[in-house]
Amino acid sequence: MPLLKATACACSNIAFIKYWGNRDDALRIPVNGSISMNLDRLYTRTTVTFDPNLNADSALVDGREMSGGGMTRISHHLDQVRRRAGVETRARIESVSNFPAGVGIASSASAFAALSLAAVKALDLRMSEAELSALARLGSGSASRSIPTGFVEWFAGDSHESSFAASIAPVDHWALVDVVALVSKAHKATGSTEGHHTAATSPLQAARVADAARRLDLCRKALLSRDFEAFAEVVEQDSDIMHAIMMTGKPALFYWQPATLTIMAEVRRLRASGLPLLYTIDAGPNVHCLCPADYADQVDQAVRALPGVVDTLRAGVGHGAWVES
Repeated sequence: MPLLKATACACSNIAFIKYWGNRDDALRIPVNGSISMNLDRLYTRTTVTFDPNLNADSALVDGREMSGGGMTRISHHLDQVRRRAGVETRARIESVSNFPAGVGIASSASAFAALSLAAVKALDLRMSEAELSALARLGSGSASRSIPTGFVEWFAGDSHESSFAASIAPVDHWALVDVVALVSKAHKATGSTEGHHTAATSPLQAARVADAARRLDLCRKALLSRDFEAFAEVVEQDSDIMHAIMMTGKPALFYWQPATLTIMAEVRRLRASGLPLLYTIDAGPNVHCLCPADYADQVDQAVRALPGVVDTLRAGVGHGAWVES
């Protein structure tokens, strides 16, 4: 068997309606659906090489040789692809992200979306976008959303085949920009995978899930009609609710830092003064500040000036995962 090699890229994404908690941990089937936006300047590039001379999988991620649980997770994901292709050949993975990992910018989403597409392409498998999204979900739930393009909805489903993401609006539907205010570039102590396991221990999770369909509907309608005021209200509420679940679970997860709260307060103040701006926060201390593209420079300048902000990243609406020729 010759070397089988492919390179793929995938954008990170920011969830407007969050994914937190699984109905099925093994399959990463979520307790509720979610809506997100791909981030065009924040992406992972991954090369997968299947080599019959290898005795085990190996991976170099952001210049670091993977081992332990991280490597096991990658190898297990490749097993899903190998089973579909009917091969047992081990692989060498080289993966680089152009943004910090493990800080609440969905690095696992872009990483497993790129890994899935590169592995499938290398083994010349034929998969639909929905099938590829479902495959990426097995590695990281949010990776399912980095496969389709633009603005994306992940349908929770109740089986492997029915839990996948699809585009609900193209890249050019709404010129939004995400100005990510970085409070910390340090890798978080508790990852999202571990956090999902604790979601059900919060007494607030049942209420969050019961209300999810309403928030999804409000978000979808606001996004499709480009109603920023309605959009900001539901996105911020959903973010706050998710962090309330984290803070009231066992063990409690407190991702926010003092600067996180400072940014949140400033976003609310600026919006009250007339600036179309909202915040949302994934599993980490860093704050995603979303606004129409015309206001991105103003927002970037404002958040950079806040105490505790060490840097900013900026991204518009991104395309779906792609194969490099």
